[in-house]
Amino acid sequence: MSLDQPHTNGAPRDAGVAVAQRIRANRMQMSPAMEKIAGLLLDHPTAPLDLSITELAQQAGTSAATVTRFCRVIGYAGYVPLRVGVAADMGRGDVTSSWHTDLGRSFDPDDPAERVLEALLDTHLRSLRETATSADLEQVTRIAARIATCEHLDIYGIGGSAVMATELAARLYRIGINVHAWSEVHDGLTSAAIHGGGCVAIGISNTGRTLETEQMLAQARSSGAFTVALSNRGDSPLARLADEHLLTATPDEYLQPDELSAKHSQLFVLDLLYVLVAQQNFPRTTTKLAASAMAVGPHRRPPGRPGRGSGGSRAAKEPARRPA
Repeated sequence: MSLDQPHTNGAPRDAGVAVAQRIRANRMQMSPAMEKIAGLLLDHPTAPLDLSITELAQQAGTSAATVTRFCRVIGYAGYVPLRVGVAADMGRGDVTSSWHTDLGRSFDPDDPAERVLEALLDTHLRSLRETATSADLEQVTRIAARIATCEHLDIYGIGGSAVMATELAARLYRIGINVHAWSEVHDGLTSAAIHGGGCVAIGISNTGRTLETEQMLAQARSSGAFTVALSNRGDSPLARLADEHLLTATPDEYLQPDELSAKHSQLFVLDLLYVLVAQQNFPRTTTKLAASAMAVGPHRRPPGRPGRGSGGSRAAKEPARRPA
């Protein structure tokens, strides 16, 4: 078996072979995109210890999927085993160091469930509190007013941020906003290109460094749309290109960009934005919500209705008789 064949359990075939040695031994079978990753890791051997897979891909000018394929070519099952290999090469890590890099420093692999629960609760609560404290309510109200009166709203998000975009779009659509959520860059660019001055575009990215989201928001702005960025860094590329930036908080204990406490902060800001948009045109909001509630009402079981197999009076089980 060659170095490029990982074990099925995720461990490399020969843990004694250094990462740099693996890269050099397998360069002949690498694609041009993988060559970029190889060059980056040979120049900066500790990069995987400091960067997420998405950040490494961006620095190499490629994709996270290509990084995963690169890991397999040099004998690792994925990015986490590669990190373990790099840590071992540097003489400053083991499986625990990789755990801390990927899942955070608030708890260890052998912590009891109670400790994990407490750490997670503390992290999520602090994320929400810090986000609320830093919120500029005048700014959010100003953005809500633009959305409430816009011709069309685009919301862009990739990966986990796509879930946030879809959630906000669904809620705003129910209250009469002409809105679409885009998670595929070609579709998003197509929509952004036909925007005008009466349109609004929102880009969601926790790090603010998701290339596809940047591209879609930049296209919308160049087309004349009013643009908004939602991220946890005010100095991120996404924040810099937008007309307005909404800030969310992420505790330092977590290094993984997709940590759920970051998502909760995003949802908190988006929920605030939704309510403020709804307030802008209260009659329209209540009319739309009442209409949608009536449409889905027949598909909901009435409260207190006995389920199948449950007890109940004879009158509840027998159909009512029509009067003669």
